[in-house]
Amino acid sequence: MVSSAVLGGGIGARGWVLNAQVRPGYARLDPDRHLAELAEAEGLTGPGVGLMTAAEVDACTWAEDGGVTAAVTTGIGVPTWAAAPGPAEPGGPYVPGTINILAVVPAPVADAGLVNLLATATEAKVQALLDAGYSCSGTPSDAVCIAVRAPGPGDDAPADPFGGPRSRWGSRLARAVHRAVLEGAELDRTRRAAGPTAPHPAPRPECRRPDVLHQGVR
Repeated sequence: MVSSAVLGGGIGARGWVLNAQVRPGYARLDPDRHLAELAEAEGLTGPGVGLMTAAEVDACTWAEDGGVTAAVTTGIGVPTWAAAPGPAEPGGPYVPGTINILAVVPAPVADAGLVNLLATATEAKVQALLDAGYSCSGTPSDAVCIAVRAPGPGDDAPADPFGGPRSRWGSRLARAVHRAVLEGAELDRTRRAAGPTAPHPAPRPECRRPDVLHQGVR
């Protein structure tokens, strides 16, 4: 996996992904430890990836294209442009990412291609936000996790070195992420327009699949 997550980020072998919902205004300064505690409580062992969001995890959106799967939780309470003018706020509490993207590619991909897949997923996210009518590139602390298949014994085909938007797997990833983020952005707008008293969204069946849980992927 390659990830920007606060727990298990970077590149390496990982066995699970946890996408944990926290309250708005979350102020713990040790989110990596908190996520490790949540993972232990869920019975997850070994190295994994932990993400946080204030978005509704039960309202995740899901899309698939050519074997690539993308699951997204979307909350656009603080839309921003990445290159916004003015200095960034120094220090301060960690703010959980509000657009979390998890995508799974069913093929071995080399490290350089894996990093490129992460960039491609981010580009697709921005495209989806613009298509949904938002004037932003995301929120201040979005997170991404891309998982690919580790080469197994007897694998003759080399790991794919490419992950750009016109590559075999990058193009499929981009379309899956775009559809999932676009649907999530539109649902988030509808929910916010309904106000804070709107009913909690029903869990989406596809996010309850054995491999795509509302709070984690194994």
